[in-house]
Amino acid sequence: MASKTIEIHRVGAEIFRGDDAMCKKKCVEVLEEKKTEHTFKKVKQTVSYAGEVTAFVEPGKLRKIAGVKTKELFLWLSVVEVYVDESVTAPGNKVTFKTGTGLSETFDAAAFALGE
Repeated sequence: MASKTIEIHRVGAEIFRGDDAMCKKKCVEVLEEKKTEHTFKKVKQTVSYAGEVTAFVEPGKLRKIAGVKTKELFLWLSVVEVYVDESVTAPGNKVTFKTGTGLSETFDAAAFALGE
């Protein structure tokens, strides 16, 4: 069902592939370039990215994410939603990650800055 929904929305979506400069720019914006697994040291969280990551993008929010997992203890849980609490003014913004199991965790947004 989820893949059918993604295919329906893919028709009108911007799709970036290959070595195109715009594709590389988008990859850096969304993921750390050429990593399949990354540990965010400030929050001690390990995240795994599939070869294809899809999400519905809204201002301050990614929903129906596919292809991203986070490690909790010994389990890998799918991340299905990420959003920024915009009611808090910068630099104190918070980022909340929700998993498919209904668990969520909130962190300081600064922990996810490029180069961290």
